[in-house]
Amino acid sequence: MKSPLLAVTAALLMLGAASAANAKGCIKGAIVGGVAGHYAGHHGVLGAAAGCLYGRHHAKEQEKQRQQSQVNGQGKL
Repeated sequence: MKSPLLAVTAALLMLGAASAANAKGCIKGAIVGGVAGHYAGHHGVLGAAAGCLYGRHHAKEQEKQRQQSQVNGQGKL
């Protein structure tokens, strides 16, 4: 019972401390990572932190690709 409560509390604290620009991709990654970490050995908080970092990285890469395609004139109309 303590572990899910601790994970939710940690996630809320991270979300409250993160700015809107940094949170892009973090929420989805934290949820997926927290669930995976919980089932892979009761490490939900560690999984949520890793998922958040990966989600932010993935969102930055997508943004970079989107900007590059717009610069090259391949953007969606």
